[in-house]
Amino acid sequence: MSTYLPTLKQLQYLVALRDHGHFGKAAEACFVTQSTLSAGLRELESLIGITLVERTRRVVRFTPLGLSIADKAQRVLREAEELSEMARAAGKPLSGEMRMGVIPTIAPFLLPHILPKLRTDWPDLKLFLREETSPAACDSLQRGQIDCILLALPYRCGEVDTAELFDDRLFVAFPKGEPANPPKKIAPEIIDEGRLLLLEDGHCLKDHALAACNRPELRAEARMMGTSLHTLVQMVENGLGTTMLPEMAIDAGILRDTNIVARPLDADHPARTIALVWRKNSPREKDFRLLADAMREAAT
Repeated sequence: MSTYLPTLKQLQYLVALRDHGHFGKAAEACFVTQSTLSAGLRELESLIGITLVERTRRVVRFTPLGLSIADKAQRVLREAEELSEMARAAGKPLSGEMRMGVIPTIAPFLLPHILPKLRTDWPDLKLFLREETSPAACDSLQRGQIDCILLALPYRCGEVDTAELFDDRLFVAFPKGEPANPPKKIAPEIIDEGRLLLLEDGHCLKDHALAACNRPELRAEARMMGTSLHTLVQMVENGLGTTMLPEMAIDAGILRDTNIVARPLDADHPARTIALVWRKNSPREKDFRLLADAMREAAT
């Protein structure tokens, strides 16, 4: 075995530079000066005898081998974190730091409802939140940048374990008077595909809504233009079309002070499933299941 091995700090610098593509931003993410980070990377290159990063005034460019080593370094750092997690998991439950990703169609509607109870019941838990779309959150989870995700299923997120919390029903929202006498439930076949407004790609709610309707022409004709549910609501309020909203957003008051009418979707599978997911075989599985139980209780 080599006497000289890269330090975890050097590997952390390398991964941060790959993720940010800029020495200053990488140094800021690592809470060190730019000169400290740069010196650490040069020491790493000298240690292994390979150039990992081509440096110019304008561009930071990784060599092919540098990218491969950065990917491996990410896995090493994740394993090192899991060593600490194993020790923490053996101690007091739901204590210390936990990094949770939350998708935008859940975060503003559910978190204000459940976080106060979590703070009361588990005061030693430091829950750091990161709002990302489903693809970005799953990527962050697999990279070890977050520990778990509050996600809407079904959604493919790699090798994960899951604790389902509750079902979140989908509603069709439309301007008052359109139609004049709306039924108590909206069947997918009466939705006008030319006026359906949905979230942009990257938001899994769009796919959940289209799958629930089970109408291929909706996917072809619907306009994917909303950057958030609040944006969609404003477009519907201005008579530009109809949209689909989750029940949690309606319960949180997203339609308050609007002239929008919402009716539940009448379909075979008219809901998405809210769940907590984490990397398979994580040493903190007991903590995550305990957190899921606490969230499930707080959401009722």
